[in-house]
Amino acid sequence: MEKKSEIVEICLLAGKIMLEGGAETYRVEDTMDRMAAAFGIVTSQSYVTPTAIMFSTNGAEPTNLIRINERSTDLEKVTLVNSISRRISSGDLTLQEAKRELDGLSKKDLSYPIWIQIFSAAIASGCFTIMFLGTWTDFLPACVAGGVGFAFFIFIHSLIRIKFFSEIMASFVIGIVAYVFIITGVGAELDKIIIGSVMPLVPGLLITNAIRDLIAGHLISGISKGAEAFLTALAIGTGIAVVLAIF
Repeated sequence: MEKKSEIVEICLLAGKIMLEGGAETYRVEDTMDRMAAAFGIVTSQSYVTPTAIMFSTNGAEPTNLIRINERSTDLEKVTLVNSISRRISSGDLTLQEAKRELDGLSKKDLSYPIWIQIFSAAIASGCFTIMFLGTWTDFLPACVAGGVGFAFFIFIHSLIRIKFFSEIMASFVIGIVAYVFIITGVGAELDKIIIGSVMPLVPGLLITNAIRDLIAGHLISGISKGAEAFLTALAIGTGIAVVLAIF
């Protein structure tokens, strides 16, 4: 049997990559347990929350803990870790090879360039406006407001690592830009422009994961993710409400 410490290390690393990439907690636990079992540890126990991972090979051994400080949405990394896990289970990867691949994956930045993220947010904002029964007159204003707001969110978040504050400021900017388009006559319906523009900030993955964790019986993780999604929704609503109150 491979050294337990090395097995624990790669299991924790795999779980850390997945959780930071936005995976559901039950999926992280299942992947870690399957990897440990593939290397001969069938008595492993894992407990995952949005901010920490605890893992032990059995009840008599010390429990290992990893703290999760940053969480984002990177489903490609989640998919790649799942792929590595399946290759381990099928015997195609040794412990050393798996550790090397996971180490390399943890250091990679697979996110799209910032300009692509902003451009995508802009196009998505316009499309959401049309989907919510807005007119084509509001398509371009929504694209501009959504793109500017998302760019402002990235900029503020790079300065102040408080997501709640970044989301409030981004939604405030979206509201200002949307209102400017209305008073200049370029846009037609303020509500449709705002609704479409804030959609890139809406925590869709977080809400989905919260529901899936609750269904899977992970009540603590589900409730905490739901609370995080609620705070994001509150931040978006607060920023827009301030603009409407001012004007």
